Amino acid sequence: MTVSTGNCYEVFLSFRGPDTRHGFTDHLYNGLLDVGINAFRDDDELCQGKDIKPELMAAIMNSKILIPIFSKNYGTSSCCLDELIQIMECKNNNGQIVLPIFYKVKPAEVRYQTGRFGQAFHERQNRLRERSSFDPTTLEKWKKALDEVSTLKGYEADG
Repeated sequence: MTVSTGNCYEVFLSFRGPDTRHGFTDHLYNGLLDVGINAFRDDDELCQGKDIKPELMAAIMNSKILIPIFSKNYGTSSCCLDELIQIMECKNNNGQIVLPIFYKVKPAEVRYQTGRFGQAFHERQNRLRERSSFDPTTLEKWKKALDEVSTLKGYEADG
């Protein structure tokens, strides 16, 4: 099923803004645009004042290539982790291509939630468990998506 947002993208970038927005992701995004690739990046494509989650999910579904950029704080963002679940569902159900980038983290850190990535993820996990509305199935979905994406052939970038 395709949800229409009025735009279809060749590439969707999922990233933790404070870690990579004004560096690695910015360079990648502009490089894609420079060679004529229509890419989605949340700060350029979303309208101010709108609920962004439905638009993000629709942009993922309407993109051909999905690029999650894992950085040390990616796992602190429920939004990023929810995007990752959608990304992996689109890969498995629709055959979309997923090209993970591991920015200053190793795939094993993402897969097993260890190292700097794991420390940040576990801090997020502990904050969630303190909430009365905490749903443990959400945590399991995040871990499954992290495990699955980290087994894909990706790119490791140190800077």
